[in-house]
Amino acid sequence: MAEKPTYYDKRAEFWRRHFEAARPYDEFIAESDNEKAARWRESAERLPELTPEQMERLSGWCRELNVLMYGGIWCPDCARQGPMLRRIADAAGPQVRLKVIDREASRELQDELRILGALRVPMVVFLTEDFWEVGRFGDRTLTVYRAKASREVNRGQPQGILSPRALEAEMGEWVDVFERMLTMVRLSPPLRKRHRD
Repeated sequence: MAEKPTYYDKRAEFWRRHFEAARPYDEFIAESDNEKAARWRESAERLPELTPEQMERLSGWCRELNVLMYGGIWCPDCARQGPMLRRIADAAGPQVRLKVIDREASRELQDELRILGALRVPMVVFLTEDFWEVGRFGDRTLTVYRAKASREVNRGQPQGILSPRALEAEMGEWVDVFERMLTMVRLSPPLRKRHRD
């Protein structure tokens, strides 16, 4: 029996297939229901700018990072977070490729990305140049869950999710996630060996 390599991802072809089936962000918006897509465009206009410190943390990485957003044009959380993901991916540079796949596109992807048993969106899967999974993050950020807990179970201070301060906090959480994924890919032993750095 052949020995398994030290590094591998048995789901690489699964992720490659779904990434290839996904559409670049702008195409996803352009090909979607115009009324629902308008919410994504409006969210993009409300977004705060990334700070110089955030820009520095996102730029200058030399590894390809494929970012697969699983969502729905109809979803308010997606409409708010999708533009954030786009802004952050753009800031990170051309080696970061963001694509969006609709929740209804694949039953096997639905099953892979369930949270608490449910089909929650958005979910974001970060993949290497070989489509090995680096990590996944999604549904809602902690900032949004704190606001929801305050409203629904009287836990914590009341806070909204669309104020400039809340949007800055949520975007900051996504910047942290991207920085973590970019750092992990840059420090990956098999990729360092391949790229001789």
